[in-house]
Amino acid sequence: MNAEECLREGDLDGCLRELQKQVRKDPSKAAYRVFLFQLLAVTGAWDRALTQLNVVGELDAAALPMVQTYREALQCEALREAVFKGERAPLIFGEPTGWLALLLEALRLDTAGDSGAAAAARARALDEAPATAGALNGEPFRWLADADNRLGPTLEAVLNGRYYWIPFSRIKRIEIEPPSDLRDRVWIPAVFTWANDGQAAGLIPARYPGTLAEPNRALWLARLTEWIGDDPVLARPVGQRMFASDANDYALFDVRTIELTSGDAPPEQDGAAAPDHG
Repeated sequence: MNAEECLREGDLDGCLRELQKQVRKDPSKAAYRVFLFQLLAVTGAWDRALTQLNVVGELDAAALPMVQTYREALQCEALREAVFKGERAPLIFGEPTGWLALLLEALRLDTAGDSGAAAAARARALDEAPATAGALNGEPFRWLADADNRLGPTLEAVLNGRYYWIPFSRIKRIEIEPPSDLRDRVWIPAVFTWANDGQAAGLIPARYPGTLAEPNRALWLARLTEWIGDDPVLARPVGQRMFASDANDYALFDVRTIELTSGDAPPEQDGAAAPDHG
């Protein structure tokens, strides 16, 4: 099988072997390097992916905007990992709130092994967080949250090359295209309209933290979502991101539009955020 066929079968190791053969035969072909960067990103080989991405920029000047966008996304992955270990804080879009601080404290408590205190902090945060009504793909909801209760009613995103948590209450609209490239299974592009009508393009991490610790390559490719753990409070999703609402559950790649009815405007400057206190 060639690299593309291996990928369709979910054989990432075989895909890598075949793709490396292609690169060795024609090292100056940028398309092979783009494919290799994307495959390495899927496997979490961030440094190697960055190396290939930089080579793409040297080979094809027309690819430089893509190179810059995903160079920043790759560099955000280390911070993202540290955030979910409770070691760092993400940038917060708009002013920090008490409930967001509790969600971040719960991550620190998780890492410290105090699952009871973490669950209590998380429950309090979710109780205090505002419910934001709206519609997803036209289906109305009274509240929306990430299916992972570590995030609650917030969205992870890479904006202007930086890693943010964005409360849904500060978003007016999200537009998401269907995945078309392999890299979309790591970060899906989105266009955001904020509550103050400002706009920005960004990337939404498509997979949950911890996905690459699982042996199922379909999870790595964000082809499905699974839950690890039997306790409904402590269970964690891996694989493709999902949203939950009072109306339904939604896989990220099925979402085209999210409309939110919020009056919680962010600061005047689009994309402004509190400093990283981590």
